[in-house]
Amino acid sequence: MPPIEKHLQVSLASKGADFRTVHEWLDGDAAKKVERHDITRIFEFGTMFEQQYGKEAREEYLRHLNDDLKAKFDHLQHDLAKQIADTLAYFGVK
Repeated sequence: MPPIEKHLQVSLASKGADFRTVHEWLDGDAAKKVERHDITRIFEFGTMFEQQYGKEAREEYLRHLNDDLKAKFDHLQHDLAKQIADTLAYFGVK
């Protein structure tokens, strides 16, 4: 998953603000990171951000989760492609 600094850069480039509060809330406390990235709580946490900081903060919360999921699945896809290539090479298939 992208580090907080990467999330801040993306937010700044797209929205003109870094939304540090959102990103630090999600990633800043290692003990709560899994709970705060729980997609079954998107409505709850999204509503919380909108009420406290406005609609754009809620959108950045959602973007943060999306970017994390994309990074995770891109990594898995790369690993799978490498495993398949290694397996095919092992059996002499290319």
